[in-house]
Amino acid sequence: MPRQDAPPAATRHDSPSLRQVIAGVAILAGLIWQILLFTGAAVTSLPVGYLLWCSVVLLWRDIPTRSRRQAGVLIALGAGMLLVARLGYATEVDWPWILDGNTYVVAMLVGVSFISLIGSQSPSRTGTRLTGWRGVLSTWFSVHLLGSILNLSTVFMVGDRLRGLNPPATQPASAPLSPPQILALNRGLSSAAFWSPFFASMGVVMSLAPQMNFLWILAFGLPLGVLSGLFTSMELNRRFDLSTTPGFAMSPANLLMPVAMASLVMLFHYGLTPGLSIVSIITFLLPAAALATNLPQGLRWTRRRIVEHTRRRLPSMRGEISLFLAAGLFTQGLSTLIAAVTGGNWVLFEHFGATQAMLSYAAIVASAIAGLHPIIGVSTLASMLDLEGNRYTLLAFVALASWGVGTAVGPLSGINLSLQGRYGVSGYRTMRLNAPYAAVMSLAVLAGILLLDHLLP
Repeated sequence: MPRQDAPPAATRHDSPSLRQVIAGVAILAGLIWQILLFTGAAVTSLPVGYLLWCSVVLLWRDIPTRSRRQAGVLIALGAGMLLVARLGYATEVDWPWILDGNTYVVAMLVGVSFISLIGSQSPSRTGTRLTGWRGVLSTWFSVHLLGSILNLSTVFMVGDRLRGLNPPATQPASAPLSPPQILALNRGLSSAAFWSPFFASMGVVMSLAPQMNFLWILAFGLPLGVLSGLFTSMELNRRFDLSTTPGFAMSPANLLMPVAMASLVMLFHYGLTPGLSIVSIITFLLPAAALATNLPQGLRWTRRRIVEHTRRRLPSMRGEISLFLAAGLFTQGLSTLIAAVTGGNWVLFEHFGATQAMLSYAAIVASAIAGLHPIIGVSTLASMLDLEGNRYTLLAFVALASWGVGTAVGPLSGINLSLQGRYGVSGYRTMRLNAPYAAVMSLAVLAGILLLDHLLP
């Protein structure tokens, strides 16, 4: 008789295809190879990119149309610019390495996915039911804190719980959550991009601005996160009648995992492995923690959970993996072409100060509103700059802030598309409802840019 707590066996209806399973194995192999590089083993990093791109090819038909279109355009532009640089300007292009862009970040995202194997990640049902502005703030805080590590999956966990708390007569089946609940979910997750080292935004920024000072980012990013929560609770209380709108209150038990993971990352970064970046530590630490928490259940149990994760969860990351890899190729092509055309002497700004940073922030948020993922704007900006010293920290703050605001307000961002698909809410309506929020947060970001530029040594 099978164990009652064993992972449920897949039915034939929802079993992944052989193509998807092979893609999942390729993704896992890419992660393992990336972790192997951290040990100092004398191996090349080249296979990581090939394994991850192989999974994209295998999963291409499964990628949502919008993501597939954006990734396809980025791939075509990146490859096209490399060809123009080679054929038109006789630039030497290291072709075997053109698929290496952003593999560092993708490996981190894959590593973070293993947190779903650490115990039960569903928010506890023991939390107190709240309404009014306290309910909104509690929902925001729950999504923000859990989402800072678990990313998008937290939105569905909390959102589905809210759907169960709503009185049946208040919301139609096509829109099971109210606008205040949707906005609390949207802003709670997107604002974690301001500071969380577990977010994809931080991984991208750390790869584009490797000399950034993470403590400065925390000092300015955390206050932005607090402002997001306070403004959300006050604004929604003023705009909507929240007297019957349930919020979600997270129990103290749910605080343990985020605090423990963040503490472990800091311990490794500042104590045990100071030579490794935070991205590298997260990449190996979360899979290791997943193994450590499952091995006491036995080797068979652990193997079964990892196999299921590889077969199902890893292939489901196809949209984000394809977008980040495509953006890496695009950035490489753009920077190579700019260097070829200008002889390597042109940069967008001769000096990257407060004015230039504010203009860059505005441009990236505007492109997000137009439908582009912030990674495109961030990668494009970084490829056209030649920075040194503390300017990397200023660039990192601009990139994270524009990501945090851009994903909240952008109608085609990953979180808004997910909310639309899960709960039937229009991304463009969410954009309109988020306009005051984007304006207030942008004012705070611009003030932060001025202050950071002044304080950086």
